[in-house]
Amino acid sequence: MTNYPLTWPAGWPRKTDAQRADARFGRKDRRTVNYTNGASSSYTTTKALTVSDGVNRVLDELARLGARPAFTVISTNVVTRLDGLPRSGQREPADPGAAVYWQDRTGAPRVMAIDQYRAVADNLAAIAATLEALRAIERHGGAQILDRAFTGFTALPSPAAARTWREVIGVGPAERDLTAVRAAYRRRAQAAHPDRPGGSHDEMAQLTAAMRQAEEELS
Repeated sequence: MTNYPLTWPAGWPRKTDAQRADARFGRKDRRTVNYTNGASSSYTTTKALTVSDGVNRVLDELARLGARPAFTVISTNVVTRLDGLPRSGQREPADPGAAVYWQDRTGAPRVMAIDQYRAVADNLAAIAATLEALRAIERHGGAQILDRAFTGFTALPSPAAARTWREVIGVGPAERDLTAVRAAYRRRAQAAHPDRPGGSHDEMAQLTAAMRQAEEELS
């Protein structure tokens, strides 16, 4: 699977553009007004979610579920940053779907995908809300039910899963210096970036996932 463009999981149904709706997700913004007489008042407004807001909600919920960060991929049609996550501030793509691939605390591959809404940020928020609802099952003593629920969200392993992060980044088996690993990652990222001749989104996504795994192991 790739961070960009969207890798939709096999067998999952898709919504047509006519079936998609505007979402009610938002971000609360609390403001305080100070008056010249020393008094103050506060009020709350709701702002539209950004892609970054949606990404953060998904990552927060996955962390609470014990997902392994090095094996998490957020896949959308939004161009990614160098860290592989979707970049905010872009034009809404024609296909606003979002898919999240991760490994749970046991190492089992999982996936969840939603394209119910017209904005990528809202579909990411919907994935986060669904994860939160499923996590509530565990909080109320239904760990076995939660495990059975997640069997429906099983993802096939990535073809690149057999390669170690050292092979992907290009460092030797004895290298333990994270600074040196980061330098090797940057060299490969410069050549692998999709804006470079010969680069590709898939290769960049593999590099990014490998660097996350390296940081998790060496930090």
